[in-house]
Amino acid sequence: MAFYNLSKQERAALVEQIKGDINNDLLNSETKKLIRYFSDEDTYIRKAANLSIGRIYFESKELQLKIIACLESLLHNHNFKIQQTVINSAGEIGKIQFEEVRHFFDEGLFDLHHSPRNAVIGSIKKMGEVNPEPVLNWARKYLHHQDKEIRREICHGIELRGRKYPKDILPLLEELQ
Repeated sequence: MAFYNLSKQERAALVEQIKGDINNDLLNSETKKLIRYFSDEDTYIRKAANLSIGRIYFESKELQLKIIACLESLLHNHNFKIQQTVINSAGEIGKIQFEEVRHFFDEGLFDLHHSPRNAVIGSIKKMGEVNPEPVLNWARKYLHHQDKEIRREICHGIELRGRKYPKDILPLLEELQ
């Protein structure tokens, strides 16, 4: 199912199918199709799935608790692609409601596999662009972490915000001096 081998219309239809399948899984308290999309070899299928989670979360208030619970259970899956997609899904939610998903980033930042950690970095970037205050406050607590890799990942995550709004991250970077 190579996403970009499809025509534009076929891709749009596939994105709608993915969203519908995920919505049905959530409504029926299942994860079969969700896991299939979250673990797909094609990055763009996984991206369509994590974007769908974000859309469903904000369109269906009644599913919000189910979505968080589902993501929490999948975060501990042995497949790093699933873990990565869970964190990216949390990042979609965190663009608006960071506090509800911050624990995904607290955990993902220390994952043994690089893919979930990279998803944390990417999520910090996208959340920090539209919801900077809680994200930067969260990032601040890791600036003095004893592990230099954690500090590097946090700096890498906040750098996108710094490109457009350097005044927002300069105080954080000054703390590192």
